[in-house]
Amino acid sequence: MNPDSFSLSELCALLDESLRQSFPATYWVRAEIASLTDRGHCYLELVEKGDRGMFAAKMRATCWSNTWQLISAYFLQETGKRPEPGMQVLVEVTVDFHPVYGLSLNIQNIDPSFTLGDLARQRQFTLQRLEADGVLDMNKSLPLPTVIRRIAVISAKDAAGYGDFCHQLQDNPYGLRFTTELFPAFMQGDGATRSIISALDKINVNCQLSIVNYDCVVLIRGGGAPTDLTCFDTYELASHCAQFPLPILSGIGHTRDVSIVDMVVHSSLKTPTAVAEFLIDHNAGQLVRINELRQRLAFIATQMVAVRRQQIEQLRLTLQYTISRTLQTERNKLNILSQAITLHSPEQIFRKGYSLTLHNGKVLRHAADAPAGSTITTVLADGELTSVVQ
Repeated sequence: MNPDSFSLSELCALLDESLRQSFPATYWVRAEIASLTDRGHCYLELVEKGDRGMFAAKMRATCWSNTWQLISAYFLQETGKRPEPGMQVLVEVTVDFHPVYGLSLNIQNIDPSFTLGDLARQRQFTLQRLEADGVLDMNKSLPLPTVIRRIAVISAKDAAGYGDFCHQLQDNPYGLRFTTELFPAFMQGDGATRSIISALDKINVNCQLSIVNYDCVVLIRGGGAPTDLTCFDTYELASHCAQFPLPILSGIGHTRDVSIVDMVVHSSLKTPTAVAEFLIDHNAGQLVRINELRQRLAFIATQMVAVRRQQIEQLRLTLQYTISRTLQTERNKLNILSQAITLHSPEQIFRKGYSLTLHNGKVLRHAADAPAGSTITTVLADGELTSVVQ
């Protein structure tokens, strides 16, 4: 046997001793969380990505339960999120070597401000990308229907927030009626983004095929931890919501931060109940406006009827006066004509001394028409005379 040989455990002990001497202190390390498993103790895989997303470095890390409980709670308090895969972190570590598990990092602390800065940069980049695409305000510019009745709801089927939303709509004090259709989706976790986008696609298909013409879409989520909201900051979901052809109302149920989706949808409310109240107030406002218009129309109609009645009464009086004057004028004309007729009647003429001579029953106008020996009749005012012509 070679006297200079080492057993594997002896070599591991030398490595451990060498690492302890070379890395005696703690070190602040920037990395991305590739995977994270919380089993009381937290087991992570930290990576650094280089060009084109290729790994430049990768190493296992462990945070023991007593430390993990403290730093994860502090991280959540400061950022509103728990450490999760895909997140950039700045962690304080010691270098550890185990003869069985090999080289790893032991996490002692975490700096929330570094992650907050990275999250802010990611959000800003997403917003800039949406703005560059020209879609940032597309959904906000869509008009809400005057009355909202048919609502497509995207939510987890058994979510308490969905139940609260439906009960709030049904028990509204105005007796308003709404029709809702649920499109179930995962509202948290790795599959949430694709699940919500799939629900949006189904709603869009129904509208295009005229299966149902929805007035708006409601995206709600009630309860849960703030760390479950990361899907609402993704570019993919925000882009779909921004370009959706129907107004979207969100009630994701968080108050600490406003998600990217909240920024691009038509209206963002804090909770599912608040979304229901918004819809009720919207329709109630239209109901009040309709009542005001009805009252205004009734008032205008009453005023118009009164004016028309006055005009009709004035026309009646004018017509009555005109008819009366016309009748009086015609009576006067008739009296004049009657007097003229009376003055020129044969009786009046006869009374003035005129007479009418008849020969053979015909008016005698010329003397030559009555030869000698003929009989003529003279009509006077008070009788007739018969004569023989000589």
